Amino acid sequence: MSRRGGGIHFPFGAPASAFAEAPALPPSSKRRARPARLHRRLDTLPGVGPVRAKRLAGLGLESIEDLLLYTPSRHEAPARLATVASLRDGEEATLRVIVQSFSVRSAQRRGLTVLEALIGDQTASVPAVWYNQAYLADVFAGKPEILVRGALRRSRGGYSFLVSSHEIIREDGREEGLHTVGLIPVYPATGDVSVRSLRSLLGAVRSEAEHVVDPLPARLVSERGYPSRREALLSAHFPRSLAEAAKSRERLAYEELLFLQVALLRHRRHEEAERPALPLPPAEQLASTFIERLPFSPTRAQRRVMAEIDGDLQSSTPMRRLLQGDVGSGKTIVAAYSLLRAVEAGGQGVVMVPTEVLADQHADRLGRQLARLGVETLLLKGSQSARDRRDALKRISSGDPLVAVGTQALIQEGVDLSSVRVVVIDEQHRFGVRQRMALVTPPAGRPWPHTLHMTATPIPRTLGLTLYGDLDVSVIDELPPGRKPVDTRVVELEHRGRMWDFVREKVDQGRQAYVVCPLVEESESLQAASAITTFKELSRADLRGLRLALIHGQMKSDRKHEIMRAFERGEYDVLVTTTVIEVGIDVPNATVMVIEDARRFGLSQLHQLRGRIARGAEAGHCLVGAEGCDEESRARLELFCRTTDGFELAEADLRARGEGQVFGERQSGWSDLKVARLLRDQRLLMSAREEARTMLAADPELQDPRHTLLGEAAEDRFGAATHWLDHA
Repeated sequence: MSRRGGGIHFPFGAPASAFAEAPALPPSSKRRARPARLHRRLDTLPGVGPVRAKRLAGLGLESIEDLLLYTPSRHEAPARLATVASLRDGEEATLRVIVQSFSVRSAQRRGLTVLEALIGDQTASVPAVWYNQAYLADVFAGKPEILVRGALRRSRGGYSFLVSSHEIIREDGREEGLHTVGLIPVYPATGDVSVRSLRSLLGAVRSEAEHVVDPLPARLVSERGYPSRREALLSAHFPRSLAEAAKSRERLAYEELLFLQVALLRHRRHEEAERPALPLPPAEQLASTFIERLPFSPTRAQRRVMAEIDGDLQSSTPMRRLLQGDVGSGKTIVAAYSLLRAVEAGGQGVVMVPTEVLADQHADRLGRQLARLGVETLLLKGSQSARDRRDALKRISSGDPLVAVGTQALIQEGVDLSSVRVVVIDEQHRFGVRQRMALVTPPAGRPWPHTLHMTATPIPRTLGLTLYGDLDVSVIDELPPGRKPVDTRVVELEHRGRMWDFVREKVDQGRQAYVVCPLVEESESLQAASAITTFKELSRADLRGLRLALIHGQMKSDRKHEIMRAFERGEYDVLVTTTVIEVGIDVPNATVMVIEDARRFGLSQLHQLRGRIARGAEAGHCLVGAEGCDEESRARLELFCRTTDGFELAEADLRARGEGQVFGERQSGWSDLKVARLLRDQRLLMSAREEARTMLAADPELQDPRHTLLGEAAEDRFGAATHWLDHA
C-alpha cells in the first residue's frame, strides 16, 4: 500500500459523512398518490425482460407492490467509511477510489479467476482483489470511480484489499452507496436471482412508494407507535438504523396479519348468518351414561373440550371446531361423546376417516362401546360388497338415530346425510377442502350439521389460527394417567444386530413390535427400505422363527383388516408395515417400533408413528435407523429422540420445509404471507386476531370511514380465502 500526501478529502464527489447522514426517505411528493401504479408488472421496469420476470415470479415477485413488500432477511452492519491510508488490518471498510490499473489471471484452483486492480484516493493506493468477476475488466478499462466494501488482508505478497461488494459511480448518481454504504439489505435469493439484482431493483422502485396509501386507522398506527406505511416500506429496505428497520418490518407484518384475520373472521360471520344449524338440547342420559361407564376417568383436558363442544351444540350457529390432541391423548372419547349427543337428540352422527384400515378399527371400537348403550353403528367404505353397501345406505336414509363410520364413500352419490346432526372428520388434514365441504353441506332447506375436525398432527397455535382461522380451536394438552414415555434412540449401522436382538428379547417377554419402512417395494430411483424386501429378509435372518406379518397400502382392504385383527389378538409377534399404521391403530401390547430409513420421514410423521406404541401400561421403545444421514438429517433425528413434545417437533418441521401457502394446494415453499412469518411473529398474530375481533364486533361490515381502506385491503390481499375455504 503506497501513501500520498495531502489532507483527508474526497475530490470525486460527496464527502464520506454525506453517506452516513443522508436520509433514508426521499422527500414527499406533492403529486396525488396513484395506488394503481403499484400493481404494474415488473416487466414494465427497464432491464426486466420476460426471462428475468419469470425468474422473479419464482420468488413470488410479479408487481411493484410485491417487490416493495419483499423485505430483507437481515442487514449487513455498516462498514467504516475510510480513506486508503487509514485502513486497518482485518477491519471491514468502505472506500471511494479510482481504478488505476488491473490484471486478470487464473488461480491454481481450477475454474477460479482472480481480478487484481490497483485502487487509490488522494491519500494512498492499495491492491484490491475480486474473485470470479473477470467481466469487470471491460468496465475497469475506463479507470472508473468506484465504491468498494471489504477488508484489508495480509498475505505473502503484502497487503491487499479483499472486495466483498462494489459499485461503479455513475454520473447520474443512481444506486450510489446502495451495495456498499451503511446498512446493506440482504434478501432471500436463488441461483437465478441474486441479492445484488434484488437490491438494484428495489433502489429503482423506491420512488414508487409515494403512491402508497395507508390502510390502517390512524388510531391504530398511533397506539402501536408505528411509522406510516410509506415510511415503513422504505425504512424496511433502506433504514438509518437496525431499530428503524425492525420497527418498520413489525408494522408491515402486523398489518398483513390483521388483513388475514379480518378476511377470515368476516368470512365466518357471513357464513354463520347464511347457514344455520339445528340447536341440540343439553346433554342427556345417553351421553352421561357413556362417560360414567368408561373404565377410567376422563382427564381435565377432555372434560374441558367436551364442555366447549356442549356449548357449541346448543347454538343455531354450526359448530366448527378443530380438536388437536397429541397421539394417545384421548380424542376418540371426545368424538364418541359428540356423536352420542347427536343420537340422543334424535339425529345421526357420522365419522369420516382417511383409510379403510382406520375405518374398520373405528367401526369395531365404536361399535363395541355404543352397542352397550343400545346405539347402532354401521360401516360404509369403498371395498364393501354391493349388498353391504345397499344395507348401509338404507339404514342411513331411514333417518333413524345411529352412528355411521366411513371413508370417502360417505360423500359419494346416493348417500343421504340429511338426518346428520354431528360430523366428525378424523385426521382432517388428509382430506381436501372439497371433500370436507361435501360431507358437511346439507341438501337445500335442511340445517347444517355441527362439525368437529380432529387431528393428532400437532399444529402450532399460530399456524392453527391462520390455516383454520374460521374454526374454533380446542387442544387436549395432557395425556391420560399411567401412560409411560417412549424411549427413543438412533441406531447406527454397526449396531443393527443388537437392535434385532432387543426386538427378540421383548417378544420373548410377550410383547409385540412394528417395523416401519418408507416404501412398499424396492425402487430404482430411491435408496430406501421397502416393506416387502424387509419382511423377506427378517423372516429368513434376523427375526427368523418369530411370527411375522406384512401389511401395506397396496393390499386389498379385507386382507389388511384380517392381518390387523390377527395382530391385535396377538397371533403375530412383529408387523412389518408402511405408514398405513400411522394413525388410529391401537394395540396396547405393541411396545417396540423400528423405523427404517428414518431420515425419509418428517418429524411430525415420525412422532405419529411413535404414538402407535406404549398405549398400555408398559413402557415403549422406538429405534430409528440413521444410515445414510447427512448432518442436517442427523440433527433432526437427535431432536426427535430428545423430545416427545409434538408441538416442538411440528414447529421444527415447519421451519425446515417452509410455511407454505396459507390458502391453496401448495403446503411448502414460499409463503402466501409476504412479510409475516408464523413462527417468528406469534405475538403479532395473537394481537392482530384480538384487534380484528374487536373491530368487527363494533363495525361488522367495516363501513366506518376509518375502517373502509382496511376492509378493502383485506379483501384485495386475502379475499381469495373465502374461495379457498368454500371451493378449493
